Amino acid sequence: MKENSWRIFQSGYILKKKKKTLFLKFKRILLGLMILLVLFCGVYFLSIKLPGTLPQKPVVQDSSEESGTVQLSKTQLTQIIENTKFSKTDKNIFFVNTAKANYTITSSINVFLQEYLLSLMDHLKTLTRGKPQRIALVVMEADTGKIIAMTGFDLENPEARPCLESDYPAASIFKIVTATAAIETLGYTPKTPLYFNGNKYTLYKRQLKDVKNKYTSKTSFSRAFAESINPVFGKIGKNHLGKKKLDHYAEAFGFNQVIQWELPFSSGSFKTNSSEYHLAELGCGFNHDTTISPIFGAMLISAVVNAGNLSLPSIVENVTNSDGQIIYTNKKETYKTAMLPKTAATMMQMLQETITKGTARKSFRGSSKDKILSKLVIGGKTGSLYNKKHTVKYDWFIGFGKRKNTNKKIALSIVVGHGKYIGTRASKYAQMILKQYFKKPLDKTAKL
Repeated sequence: MKENSWRIFQSGYILKKKKKTLFLKFKRILLGLMILLVLFCGVYFLSIKLPGTLPQKPVVQDSSEESGTVQLSKTQLTQIIENTKFSKTDKNIFFVNTAKANYTITSSINVFLQEYLLSLMDHLKTLTRGKPQRIALVVMEADTGKIIAMTGFDLENPEARPCLESDYPAASIFKIVTATAAIETLGYTPKTPLYFNGNKYTLYKRQLKDVKNKYTSKTSFSRAFAESINPVFGKIGKNHLGKKKLDHYAEAFGFNQVIQWELPFSSGSFKTNSSEYHLAELGCGFNHDTTISPIFGAMLISAVVNAGNLSLPSIVENVTNSDGQIIYTNKKETYKTAMLPKTAATMMQMLQETITKGTARKSFRGSSKDKILSKLVIGGKTGSLYNKKHTVKYDWFIGFGKRKNTNKKIALSIVVGHGKYIGTRASKYAQMILKQYFKKPLDKTAKL
């Protein structure tokens, strides 16, 4: 009996001791947590009352941070890719190694189309007759600004970037700006009747007089645009728009500016002076002072296709660092608004007439029966002008192609500097590119 009593007492004592030990442990843990809580509250209070006492997040100049990964700015990207030869290869992924880091550049180049353009350039270089002195071809997604093909060459300067050079005479391409100004400030419509005397493609001072006689020809505004009639647009520039309006619309389109995209370039040059005849030359593009770059030509067309908004070009889709982290991603941007949406709709109609009835009709003859081109809405503007030395004839086509039953559309800008012999014209290259691009879906497979 005593033995049982002792065992009961012993087990009770052990149980009490265990409970006491657990209580002491719990008490110590609770006390520790309270101390941590007090410390945390004190630090938080100090961080509010005394900002600057805690280490601040380092500021990275000209960049942002996402998920702890430092992002490249557009300025930094420009420095990284400035020597990348996008226009001389059929690749769309590029590896750039710098002293600081290694980068993988994924471009927007469509390999299928770029290969085709490069094959055309290789063929041209083998010609003994009809070989261009200079040529540049730019193909851009009209709504996004993504460059999907870009190439060319300059026989005198193999290291040149012909698609970015801005010394090409704009010629009649500037009629797009003049026509926009006439629609918005003079109230012109495609059917507005206009008159001129003499040859369509000359520009003498006597042709700038607002006279009507038995030698006067009557045309419509859209027909004058489609056929690129110089006296009509010369009179619009000199007699009706004048210096102030021409300057305003040239600026609205982006002339005289450096376009800050991933590969900065000059848009082109437009300058007026006190000469009234010079205003006529500017209005119709019959001068050597107004110049544009081929890539800017694609931007001009994008304004028509995008209800008046010029797309900012881009050629880089994304950049990854050596750890495989994406540190730059392309974002669609609008550069400028050049015209009203209603004006853009009118201009699109007039650009289409250039293809069906105007200066590009020969190159696009038979398009209505072609199994590919017949499914497209096509518009454009041509231009041609010799250089000052009369040794190179520059031949332009800028335009668009849009599939009728989808939203798939591209902008084209092509300039050919013909030498002694006139070879394939710019508008013919446009026809060939449209057929090549729209005959199959985009090849999205990356090619190294």
